[in-house]
Amino acid sequence: MGRRRNRGRLIDGVVLLDKPLGISSNDALQKVKRIYNANKAGHTGALDPLATGMLPICLGEATKFSQYLLDSDKRYTVIAKLGQRTTTSDADGEIVSERPVNVTQAQIDEALDGFRGETMQVPSMYSALKYQGQPLYKYAREGVEVPRVARPINVFELNQLRFEGDELELDIHVSKGTYIRTICDDLGEVLGCGAHVSYLRRTQVANYPYERMVTLPQLEELLRQAELQEIEPKELLDPLLLPMDTAVSDLPEVNMSEVVASYILHGQAVQVSGAPLDGIVRLTMGDEATFIGLGQIDDAGLVAPKRLINRQEG
Repeated sequence: MGRRRNRGRLIDGVVLLDKPLGISSNDALQKVKRIYNANKAGHTGALDPLATGMLPICLGEATKFSQYLLDSDKRYTVIAKLGQRTTTSDADGEIVSERPVNVTQAQIDEALDGFRGETMQVPSMYSALKYQGQPLYKYAREGVEVPRVARPINVFELNQLRFEGDELELDIHVSKGTYIRTICDDLGEVLGCGAHVSYLRRTQVANYPYERMVTLPQLEELLRQAELQEIEPKELLDPLLLPMDTAVSDLPEVNMSEVVASYILHGQAVQVSGAPLDGIVRLTMGDEATFIGLGQIDDAGLVAPKRLINRQEG
């Protein structure tokens, strides 16, 4: 019987990657996974190759909670190039129409106001949403148009940063599932000149701090430094990791003693004084508030296990 292949080390946490231009989110994920020699990794909402910026990458047990970052608010800086509409609503697509840019600041102000707040958005054909099991972009590449259902989105903030010539730079804070390319394309049509995304940078996911982002060259340099210093790479790399429970920091916390937690860890629901009446909660144990996973308040008002970490892998 052959020996089991080493699948990487057991490391848990979140890397706040500053994704570079020109590579897919999955390529970025694989590079980080290799640098950390992690046994398991997953990202939390893809960025197009054209886009840069914050891409939280969950390692190890943190992957169990990545869905909560997928569902979180996002913030972007985007430059809309006015006067040109493209097939993909960004600079990677083919130009389908060109129109003169005769737009006033008053027209821009009025147009932007129409996108603020709760609206319905029809996703682009060049999106990863699925129709009959296939991503929409696969149909688009074959020239096939399929029906898409408008979805509710919320634009919490939409601020103009700059308007020069044919460039309109915006800061935008949106709910999950919002397509910035579609907003720019729709904005161009409202203005009557067409528009597409020429630059897109994600500056925030949930409440993660911008200044904690790291780049691939920085991570590669730490690998080299570890080799030069003849130390384990994890000594330089692991301090950059954010705790895995930062992915669910917005959920209410229920703290319990180790004795009570032992019942939860064995799959049993428990009564905890001060717990919320319903919903999903973040479970911590002991005076140090060690994160053990997520719970759900059941119909009887008890705290039931929902998604627990494997503490042997911690």
